[in-house]
Amino acid sequence: MPLDTIHDFNCQLLSTLPHQHYQHEPILDYATDERVKARLGWQAEFSKTLFLKFKDGRFALLLTHRDGRLDNKAVKVSLGAKPSICTPQEMQAEIGCLPGAVCPFLPRADIPLLVDSALLAHHAFTWTPGHPEQTFLLATEHLTTLLAALPCQVSYLPVAQA
Repeated sequence: MPLDTIHDFNCQLLSTLPHQHYQHEPILDYATDERVKARLGWQAEFSKTLFLKFKDGRFALLLTHRDGRLDNKAVKVSLGAKPSICTPQEMQAEIGCLPGAVCPFLPRADIPLLVDSALLAHHAFTWTPGHPEQTFLLATEHLTTLLAALPCQVSYLPVAQA
């Protein structure tokens, strides 16, 4: 899928929601994320999106906070199978995103989105809308509205118990 398609879809999702849109050097790793955050003064949680695959050929996205980890048991409860993380090559071939800049909001009904409930504890979050030189920032209070506009199944993972 072309990055322009992903970007345009994200712009459409946000057309009626208050958000911020930033242009910067490409962010493909946490070190660059930190530099850009400091320079632009972002007061939001970095999100991370993992592209998951299942033995039966299905895929899914997991939207979590930057330090979030894959909880195989919770994903299995939600989607009925234990996932693994796709290789960068598999991910690029399937959805077109660049490693380190996976967009959680795709215009595809066949790839469900799992949302880590821990992300909801933060007042705002950022994500890359396809192009790694752009970042969107959205108050978490508007996430439900954004998720309702997606064509895919959306599920929330429970908050992990310590």
